[in-house]
Amino acid sequence: MADPDTNDLVRRMDGAIEVLRREFSGLRTGRATPSLLEPVMVEAYGSEMPLNQVATINVSEPRMLSVQVWDKNMVKPVEKAILNADLGLNPMADGQLLRVPIPELNEERREELSRVAAKYAEQARIAVRNVRRDGMDTLKRMEKEGDLSQDEHHLWGGEIQSITDQHVAKIDEMLHAKQEEIMQV
Repeated sequence: MADPDTNDLVRRMDGAIEVLRREFSGLRTGRATPSLLEPVMVEAYGSEMPLNQVATINVSEPRMLSVQVWDKNMVKPVEKAILNADLGLNPMADGQLLRVPIPELNEERREELSRVAAKYAEQARIAVRNVRRDGMDTLKRMEKEGDLSQDEHHLWGGEIQSITDQHVAKIDEMLHAKQEEIMQV
C-alpha cells in the first residue's frame, strides 16, 4: 500500500503563498520599500534588464527611495523606466543618484489597493484549492485501483483538508495584515 504524497501538496500550496507574498510586496502602501521598484525593467545595453541589475535601491527616509545608478550613462534610462512603470512615482536626478519620493496615498486609492490585495488573496486561495482537488483526485484514483481502502481514503482526505485549511488561514492572515498596512495613514 502506497501513501499519497502530502509533501508535494504542501510544497505546491507554499508556492501559492510565496507568489502572494511577492504580489503583496509590489503593492504601494505609502511607505518606501525597495521591493516597490522590483518590477521596473530598464532598457540597458540593448536589452531589457531589471532595475536592480543596473542600480542599488535603498530606503533613505521613510517616504523616500534612493536609486544609485552604477553607470552614469544609465541615469536617464533608469529615470525614464521608473516614470513609465505606472507606479505613480516621479524620480529626481542628482548626478548618478535618483531620489524617488513616495507620495501620500489618498483614501480612495487606499480602498482601491485594498480591493486589489483581496483579489490577489482570492487567487492564492483558488490555487490552494486546486492543489487540494488534485490531492483528492489522487486519493479517488488510488482507492479505485485498490491501493487505498475506503477508511484510508477518508483519513488522508481529512489530512489534505487540514493542510488546505492551514494554508487558507495563512492567506487570510496575510491579507488582513496587508490591508491594515494599506489603510494606515
